[in-house]
This record gives sequence, structure tokens and C-alpha cells, in this order.
Amino acid sequence: MISRHFLTAVVVLGLSIPAAVAAHPTARPAVRRLMPPTGEPAQLQPALTVPSAAKPSVVYTAHRGGALEVPENSMSGLASALKRHDVQVLDFDTRMLRDGTLVVMHDATLDRTTDRTGPVRALTAAQWRDVRLRPDPSLRGTWRPERPPTVAEALDRFGGRITLMVEAKDPESLPRLARMIRDRGLTDSVYVNSNRPEVAREAHRKGLMTQLWRSARQMRTDTPRDWRGVVDLLDVDYRAREKDVRRAVASGIPRVWAHTVDTPAQRDRMLRLGCDGIITDAPALLVSTPVRTPRAPSGE
Repeated sequence: MISRHFLTAVVVLGLSIPAAVAAHPTARPAVRRLMPPTGEPAQLQPALTVPSAAKPSVVYTAHRGGALEVPENSMSGLASALKRHDVQVLDFDTRMLRDGTLVVMHDATLDRTTDRTGPVRALTAAQWRDVRLRPDPSLRGTWRPERPPTVAEALDRFGGRITLMVEAKDPESLPRLARMIRDRGLTDSVYVNSNRPEVAREAHRKGLMTQLWRSARQMRTDTPRDWRGVVDLLDVDYRAREKDVRRAVASGIPRVWAHTVDTPAQRDRMLRLGCDGIITDAPALLVSTPVRTPRAPSGE
């Protein structure tokens, strides 16, 4: 959902987010559909487009479900973000257990977000069922203890209902993750994310939609044009220098989104520099706060 204060949007079933993004002056040509036809009931295929006279739309991603507002990488948090209809993409991270099971978890250890300690990789699927998430006490509301989901559970729950952004934290898990996405018919609605260009290239070879995220430090020496035709979504650090962001935007990569943007001022800067999507831990805050900085004209 886009801020009512910023633009007037028309929701049209059967159209895709790329159509909306392409409506604004800085849009780059879409390479693949963001939301493919899935054969599901129409109400499960929300899509956003805007009339040509409207101001540009912003694609919002709930990073780890919106980790400043919900328990990160939790089934309840992801479901809450989906239910609010204020984001177009759900993001979660993946790790691999000792027996090869893929689970939804950011860290390599259990220490920060669960009631257990030690490496995620040390557990089996049977042991994973006993792990419970420990919500950050600063979160508003009451959150019941819950088991962190497996990737299969997250794909089955949300796949085909909204675009997903899935980071393969363990690169060796890519073949298994690719198979899970293909088996569910989700190759056109799941971005496979990594910080490693070689993982993005391998995901591309496997026929997946590829996302590559880069830190501000990495962006200083990156040559984003080298990734054209391989990377579908370049995910840039909001702390990067202006010239590095502009180089990414001008690279020819179809989409350039900014992470992890948690304040309106950070968002407005990245939109001004030409990014067409925002990845945020605070989606409710950003969606409800009007965009105050107009996006720079194409070619500036």
C-alpha cells in the first residue's frame, strides 16, 4: 500500500508490480514478472498499478517481516505484514540444519533470537521443533512463543500470495532452495538474495530471480554494470555515498532497491537518488509517513 498522502493508487487484479514501477520516469525495463498468474482465487493476487498521471509508486519490502514491529523471521510476523496489506514484498533469511533442512533464521547461531544457544547448523529437523523464538522485549503488543518456521512452511504459507525475498545465508543450500522454489512453481515470484556475486550467477543459471545486496563499503569499488543480465534486483545500502548509489541506478539492472531503511529521511534520500524500492524493518511507519522528497528526473 502506498501512502495516501503521496499518490492515488488504483488496485487492479491481474496486473503486476513491475507495471506500476514502469509508470514512473526513472523506471528500468522489467525483465520478469514480480507476481505471476498462479491460478489462485483473485483475492490472493493483490497487485498495484497507478494511473499515468499519478506520482511514482514505492515498492515496500518488510525486512524479516518488519523486525522493528514484529518478531523477526517469525511466521506470526510475516503473516502480520501480509495481513496489513501495506507491503508488496516479504523478506526472510534461510539457514541449513545438519540434516539439510532449510529453516528461517538470520544468524548462524541461535543465541540472539531464540531460547537456545549454539550453531543453527548443529541441529536436526527433529531438534528444531523444540526451538522457540524469543521476541525482542521492545516490540509493541503481545507475541506468543513460537517455533521458527522451516523454509518449506514459509513458502507454502506465503508463496503465490505475495512476492518473496529469500536470502540464502548458507550458499551451499542454493541447490536445495532452488528445487523447493521450482517444485512450488514460484520461480517468477521469489527473489533469491545473496551478498555474493557468484551465488547470484549460480541462481541465475538455475533459472531463479536473482537479488544481490551490497554494503556501503562494497559499493565504493563495485562495477554494477558487470552484473547486467544476471542480477534482477540490486539491493544497495542506504548509507552509501551518493555517487555510488547513482552508479548503481544507472547500471542497467532492472531494479535498484535500498536497505535497510527505517526512517522517512533515509527513504526520501534513496528515492531522490533514483531507487525504486525500499526494504525496511519499519514498514508501518514508512507507509504511513508521506514521501517529502521528489524523485530525481531521469538522466539527472
